[in-house]
Amino acid sequence: MKRQSRLDAPVRYWDEDLPKQADDQKAPPQLIRVNEINDVWMEIPRYVNYGWGGMWFSTLVMFSVLIISAQFFLAPSFPSNSLFLFMIGLHIFVLSSFFIYCIRRVLFEPRGAPVRFNRKRQKVYVYEYQRSVWPWKRWPVVIKVFDWADIQGERVQLAGHADWGHRIYCAVCKPGTYEVVDRFVLAWTVGNLRDANSLWSHCCHYMEARPVPKNPLLTDKPADWTPFRTVRWPPDVERESTTDRP
Repeated sequence: MKRQSRLDAPVRYWDEDLPKQADDQKAPPQLIRVNEINDVWMEIPRYVNYGWGGMWFSTLVMFSVLIISAQFFLAPSFPSNSLFLFMIGLHIFVLSSFFIYCIRRVLFEPRGAPVRFNRKRQKVYVYEYQRSVWPWKRWPVVIKVFDWADIQGERVQLAGHADWGHRIYCAVCKPGTYEVVDRFVLAWTVGNLRDANSLWSHCCHYMEARPVPKNPLLTDKPADWTPFRTVRWPPDVERESTTDRP
């Protein structure tokens, strides 16, 4: 019999629904990485495990091409034809836009945009960075807050060349239903199925106040270096998501 999701709108590339929060899980609880875990709240990072090396390379290439184009544009022998000037100016504008896009991604895009679980409040706080294809626009941070009881786990299996493995999504449903109103990634691609199931199991055990191990599988950070602090929770959300009182 063909498997079918219990949700009204399964995620793309859906492979299976994960057990409900209070049900028996497929694997023992185990975090892959963790930023903080205590009796009130837990924060897990969501690192993207590919692409940053290519972005750094693209940034350096764009910078080199932009410098060469600017030198050509400023040369004394440069033609003064209006149409030619317009075309060269447009060319530099396009290169500059792409360069700014790359710079914003490699230096300022949050690494491991986190999810916080507040066990006392039974709330989940999701840090989302709204990147745009337009480099001149503001790329805002959006904090989404959900009730833990409304979340259903889903597992996706991917077979891409650079993105192979299992991804965990959280579908947010209308209270008491399986009608999906929102969705967020809990973990980007994980190669080991057991690790993916254990992560969901850990979140469920933690929020249901069951015993969980506090040491993650991995303590290192992926090689996606940036000199800036890229994750900044708004003060009101920082206070609410890390406390158990109003």
